[in-house]
Amino acid sequence: MKPLALKRGYPYVVDGVNADDLQDYRPGIQAAKERGARSPLAEIGVSKAEVREISRSLGLAWWDKPAQPCLSSRFPYGEAITVHKLQRVGRAEIYLRQLGYSNLRVRSQEDTAKIELPATEITQFVQQVNLPELVKTFQKLGFVYVTLDLEGYRSGKLNQVLQ
Repeated sequence: MKPLALKRGYPYVVDGVNADDLQDYRPGIQAAKERGARSPLAEIGVSKAEVREISRSLGLAWWDKPAQPCLSSRFPYGEAITVHKLQRVGRAEIYLRQLGYSNLRVRSQEDTAKIELPATEITQFVQQVNLPELVKTFQKLGFVYVTLDLEGYRSGKLNQVLQ
């Protein structure tokens, strides 16, 4: 993005990182910073809740849209990430959203998909979703195994191995 920004006369590339994002290990934030990207919301200390409130007060329809971090955050540290793997995870998450689940992650570890939903939605998910069809769909996407994380969804879960 930097060459494009400079070509168009912009001195910086900016992103939507906010102050809350700095509370977790996010290698992409550091990589962007090293390449000169700026994070104005984080720089002035604006939190995720404040971004939502500002967006709501401006009448933006997406003010309460769930966070959608980079798909590379769905892979454990050390695993090679390919375009195919990113597409596979993205398509799996789209499929689950089409089933009516919005706050979720599909974590990928080699040939295994691990579905993470809020713990309060797990029972309903198991009872209402056609699980054989879900498995078949995920296998068509390229996963061999499909699992459900019984601990439930938690942002930054893959970072627990760093502690």
